[in-house]
Amino acid sequence: MAEPERTERRQRPAPLLFEPSEAATDPEHFFDLESIEDPRELLIRATELTLAFRAAQDRAVEFQALAAAQLADPRRFDRLPAEAIAEVAEWTEDYARKMIEFGEDLQRGTTPDTV
Repeated sequence: MAEPERTERRQRPAPLLFEPSEAATDPEHFFDLESIEDPRELLIRATELTLAFRAAQDRAVEFQALAAAQLADPRRFDRLPAEAIAEVAEWTEDYARKMIEFGEDLQRGTTPDTV
């Protein structure tokens, strides 16, 4: 799993704003992008959203890995094997093992980029 450099994560992307419930029911509505008429402004806002979603996804993956490592920790009396973690997260067992390892690296403060 390729990880972006740590310096990239420190940059703050545009905030993800929750849409009002009435807008969420409209399939054509997406963060009010459809109402932006200026193509330059549309490109800028769509790019901000793309970066924000990527940053959110990267961060969520890190939390998944941390949780997987914690659940697999042999010091826990209720430790889960990789196959059980894979089932809960809807991953393959091999991917669960990689995520557990990534989470362990994160807990130690190391990542594959810095090792």
